[in-house]
Amino acid sequence: MNKVPLTLTGAEKLRAELHRLKTVDRPNVIAAIAEARSHGDLSENAEYDAAKERQGFIEGRIREVEGKLANAQIIDPKLLDADGRCVFGATVDMEDQASGEAVTYKIVGEDEADIRKGKISVSAPIARALIGKYAGDVVEVQAPGGKREFEILDVRYE
Repeated sequence: MNKVPLTLTGAEKLRAELHRLKTVDRPNVIAAIAEARSHGDLSENAEYDAAKERQGFIEGRIREVEGKLANAQIIDPKLLDADGRCVFGATVDMEDQASGEAVTYKIVGEDEADIRKGKISVSAPIARALIGKYAGDVVEVQAPGGKREFEILDVRYE
């Protein structure tokens, strides 16, 4: 299976989620199943059915997170010899050439992307256009609303 890029922060969040799933959520659902079983007939026990469904979800999520961590290539942009280029994990300050609006994006892995927090997936069109570029470069991005041009103002490795 291919390695999936992940930032240090993204890896820590996945590890924390996995820890919570195994130490809090899993024991809670096991207790809920035991409690529902103590109520008797399981064929008409909605609490039991709900707890079993929740258990299936938790176990599936545990497997999913473990798989992501096992296939992760954790990248710390501070340790890369990027020499001012836009690379995975970099934070890029840009200006929209048409509107003059300043935007800042951090290029992250697929699972970490959250546009509201300024985190864009490395596979997003704008990230693909930025990779390898330097401050001062102008990039053209094919966005859903048409072509847009951005000038790269600064590239940081945080």
